[in-house]
Parts: sequence; structure tokens; C-alpha cells
Amino acid sequence: MNIKPLATLTLSASLLAGCASTYSAQSGILDPEDFGEANRQTYAAMIVNPDPVYTEPMETSAQSAADAVERVREREVIVTTAEDTTSISGGGGGGGGR
Repeated sequence: MNIKPLATLTLSASLLAGCASTYSAQSGILDPEDFGEANRQTYAAMIVNPDPVYTEPMETSAQSAADAVERVREREVIVTTAEDTTSISGGGGGGGGR
């Protein structure tokens, strides 16, 4: 008797059993509205400002791109100023405990 097919069948069955789950949306254990919540939160975190307002229009030209390449080659890159993307507001929290 060849044991290889029997071992393969047993291993396959045990691996497939590991994929089975007793939790489902139909059983009421899982909330269908929660599916995809991690993706929605990740997308929301990626969006810093979905509707930015600029004081002047963003323009570019071939000459400005060529100047930028030349500055990189000469290692004379213009240092930009950092922008604050968060706002911290003071405020009290505190709950009204009884």
C-alpha cells in the first residue's frame, strides 16, 4: 500500500479545515457594516486635505524643471520651510462624574 496519497489527502483535509470558520454575518456574530472598516480608516488617514485652497495657482514650466535638475546635480537644493499639517487646540475634557 502506498502511503503517499493517504498522507496527501490527510494533509489537504486538515489544511482545508483550518480555513473553515463558525463566524458569519448571517449568524449575527459579525456586523456586515464593519467589513472594510480598516480600509476606510486607512484611506481617511491618507487624505490630509481633500480640497486644498492655494493663494496662488501652481505653475510649472520646462525651465523651472531644468533649473531644479541643475540644482540637484550641483547639490544646491533649495531648503523649503516646513508646513504645520496638524492643529492642536486646547480644551478641557473631563467628564461629569457622579
